[in-house]
Amino acid sequence: MVSEDIIDKVLEQFDTQAIDYEETVRRFASDQPALFAYLIGDNEGVFSQDEEDFLLYLALVIFKSVETANPDGLPVVDEEEISSADEANWELMESSKATDFHKRLDAFYEKSPQEDLMAFVEDSLVAEAENEEGEPFTLTAEGREPMFVALKTVIDVLTQE
Repeated sequence: MVSEDIIDKVLEQFDTQAIDYEETVRRFASDQPALFAYLIGDNEGVFSQDEEDFLLYLALVIFKSVETANPDGLPVVDEEEISSADEANWELMESSKATDFHKRLDAFYEKSPQEDLMAFVEDSLVAEAENEEGEPFTLTAEGREPMFVALKTVIDVLTQE
């Protein structure tokens, strides 16, 4: 399980540039090509540019956190694993009758051992974010659920047993 301490450490390293963002993007794309393609592909019209950038940043924090917790390396995930996890996450999201975003996520917590990573994602998606220029922006309601499902899928495939 990835702890809150690891996530906080990774966030701090990104903030202080102890982790090079661009290098991490390149390594993520190289180490997990199918997952990288899943995140940056076919989102046209779903997310604003700021939301796409934020999605990638959050995915990189997850990637580095899981990598830190697993120093022996991560398995390379394939399209089939990603598609299966994505489909299961959408089914779970759509099965919720709740209208409140936080309540819609309750079922995910019941089914995942990665509570700290999910809490990080949930908190990130409701807090005010900053774009690359440091200007604040708020995620659209339409983008919040697809972004959660995408990031939950990243968590699932990177932490699978």
